[in-house]
Formats: sequence, C-alpha cells, structure tokens
Amino acid sequence: MRLRQATIFCAALLSLSTLAAGCTSGPTPDPSPLRHITESKTLRVCSTGDYRPFTFRDPQGTWSGMDIDLADDMARRLGVEIDMVQTTWANLVGDLNDRCDIAMGGISITLKRAQEAVYSAPYLRDGKAAIVRCADASRFRSLQDIDRPGTRVVVNPGGTNEEFAKGNLKQATIIDHPDNNTIFGEISAGHADAMITDASEIRFQTAQDRTLCGVSTDRPFTFEQKAYLLPAAAIDTARWVDEWLNIVQHDGTYDRISQKWLGRVVGP
Repeated sequence: MRLRQATIFCAALLSLSTLAAGCTSGPTPDPSPLRHITESKTLRVCSTGDYRPFTFRDPQGTWSGMDIDLADDMARRLGVEIDMVQTTWANLVGDLNDRCDIAMGGISITLKRAQEAVYSAPYLRDGKAAIVRCADASRFRSLQDIDRPGTRVVVNPGGTNEEFAKGNLKQATIIDHPDNNTIFGEISAGHADAMITDASEIRFQTAQDRTLCGVSTDRPFTFEQKAYLLPAAAIDTARWVDEWLNIVQHDGTYDRISQKWLGRVVGP
C-alpha cells in the first residue's frame, strides 16, 4: 500500500513539474537593443545628410560631418560596422523607430520628439539665429527687423527651423525650400532675404560663402541643445551612449572633432 501511494505521489509531482514547465515555456525573448547591435555587428544610423557641419551625404553617397566622425568612433568602441540610413527631418522619428538603432546629425532636443523616442545626454549647446546677405546686414539686426512685411524668409520643411519660423514670424513671408543642401543659395542669389536656423550651421555656412552674414549668432533667439535620438525601447543603448559621450568628452576625442568641424570646442 505504501509503495502504491509513493508511486502515485511521485507521478503527481512529475505532472505538476511538467505543467509548470509548460506554463513558463514560450518563445525566446528578443535580445536587448544593445545586444542586437553587438551580435549583428552593425550600428544602423539614421541621418538626414543635409545639415552641415553635422551631417552631409554627397551625390556619390559619401557621408561626412561632425556627427559622422562621432558615429565612427562610437562604432569602433562597440566593435561594429556602421550602416548609414538616409532620412528626412519630417520622417526622422518614424524612420528611427522602424529602421535604425540611433539618429545622429545635429538633432535638437524637443519635447515633441521626446514623446516618441529617447534622447541621449546633450553634447552641444545651440540656438536659433538668422543668416542674411552681408549687404543687407544693417537692415536685419534682430528678429523684429526680419519679421516685417516684404521680408522673404526661406525654411526647410519638417524640422525645428520651420517650427520656429511659422511660430514666431507673423508679418514676413515664409517660403518653403525642400533641399537643405541648396537653401542658402536662395539667399545669396536674392530669391530670399533670410533664413532662421541654428547658430552652429550659420557659422559654418558663412565661412563657405563670404556674401552671407549671421544675425545674433553669439546671442541666439532661443536656447537649444543637440543630442542623439534613440528608439523608445532602447534604454540600454541610451545608457551606453551616455557613458560613451562622457568618455569622449574627457579623453580629447570630442574636442578634436568639434575643433575640426566647428572651428572651436562647443560643449553642452
């Protein structure tokens, strides 16, 4: 009798163990976003390729810029290769969440983007200013001077430049120009009078075209910071990026790259 009871008891335990195993079994969870990067040996970087000095893609498909150099350093320290994915400002967050591990290239921190994605720690302080023809610089000394009837302000759609212009210019005429690589030529050619963009971009563009001058570049109209953008679920990658930023900002890497592209070291 005792043997039979023991056999039944053991069978019951085996059944419970099998049931418990069945309840806990299931599909293997996906690796973390950071682990996926290291295991795939690829860092997919979304960038617009139209915002020098941070990012530029030439007609032959070659990428360059401050954030491209920093992306190369990031990939090297991760031990992976870079896969550059071109996007637009209007589709930046959507492409990031669907196709990329990180977005880089002079991306301003905004509360709207922060609702749909995760920012790294800021790495550069910036702000909106204006760029005009040097011949007209005496006419446009402030935002109020620009926001007057008859002034033509050109904007690239889909980003913070358009958002600022349409939110703050009430009297000037706003002209959309879809190609940020050629937009400054609209001013020098006389097709537009001004553009509102980040002071860092203005300093770069005025160094390329001496007929253009900046307005309020040293005292911008706004306070902004640049950071990198990651998919909302990529918390582990964001932590790693923050640690990487801390290191490169203290080991000379960031200073060297900033000096190369901005002509000086600009921090957060």
